[in-house]
Amino acid sequence: MSSDKKARPGAYLLATSHPLADCPLHAAFVAVGGKWKLTILYWLAREPHHFSGLLRRVAPISHKVLTEQLRELEADGLVERLVAGRVPAPVQYRLSGYGETVLPLVEEARVWGLAHLQRMRGPDPAPSAAALGCGDALSR
Repeated sequence: MSSDKKARPGAYLLATSHPLADCPLHAAFVAVGGKWKLTILYWLAREPHHFSGLLRRVAPISHKVLTEQLRELEADGLVERLVAGRVPAPVQYRLSGYGETVLPLVEEARVWGLAHLQRMRGPDPAPSAAALGCGDALSR
């Protein structure tokens, strides 16, 4: 078993044969779309996290899915994986400099989502315990 858990460079690049390969919206969605990536980026924007810390923050995500999402974010250059020491080394994840450029999108999605929740549930919805704690604005 290899100790190198990094995704292959370019493993998640857009296929040039895809009909939307040149569409900027498609490229953005491939990089940060899906069920978990914006939430992962939100928590990494607040502070670097160990894998287990992210697993708790982004619950109910599974271990396997979090691993896949982090590898994809790392392959796209949005997240850095920092290994501190020898194997088994503690690993921390943090936003890369390039990853910080996506924070306005993350914050706008959070603000829009809050407005959408208020529109659908009324102006004062009771906060849900399952809201993942994503209600606070990013302060970057």
